[in-house]
Amino acid sequence: MDELQMTKKELALVIIQKLKEEYPQADCTLDYNQAWKLLVSVRLAAQCTDARVNVVVKDLYAKFPDVDALAQASVEEIEEIVKPCGLGHSKARDISACMRILRDEYQGKVPDDFDRLLKLPGVGRKSANLIMGDVFGRPAIVTDTHCIRLVNRMGLVDGVKDPKKVEMALWKLIPPEEGNDFCHRLVEHGRAVCTARTRPYCDKCCLKDVCRRQGVEE
Repeated sequence: MDELQMTKKELALVIIQKLKEEYPQADCTLDYNQAWKLLVSVRLAAQCTDARVNVVVKDLYAKFPDVDALAQASVEEIEEIVKPCGLGHSKARDISACMRILRDEYQGKVPDDFDRLLKLPGVGRKSANLIMGDVFGRPAIVTDTHCIRLVNRMGLVDGVKDPKKVEMALWKLIPPEEGNDFCHRLVEHGRAVCTARTRPYCDKCCLKDVCRRQGVEE
């Protein structure tokens, strides 16, 4: 391992600890009480806030309370409810197809295998990692927009914006048992401090002493 890589590993461990102290509760901000509901919410969350998704799914589950009911629903029925999340038709189509696969191939259960998750309609690496980490307690790295922005600013990766490349880089730096909670904490930190639409609040950042790019214009 070269010196630069070792330095990034050390930096990663410091960042993990500081974020733990700042955000002791690391939770997914999508509301769910069953694995299939997280699968639905993750698809709806594309280009939509988690807060809005949490409101919309209440109506969806009131009408379609389980996998079988949602699998039997038409794409149009689903779209009518989920359209406030944007991209209504494509999201409804994916949710419908996904629920039918769960019903027909997995006895209504969400598979606990990463590669099988990736084969479900509308499920990419980010969604599959979230489900593996949050539902099944497996090592996971969720490279959402907050994660990608923050790890670039912090210096854990250098100008890497491709989600899969960021994920692969972080697997080398983040202890497997820390990955899922680390990414949840990045979301909280990205919303509150290391923001995207305003200049980041570096003066009140818990990482200001170690962040390699604090205050740098992007």
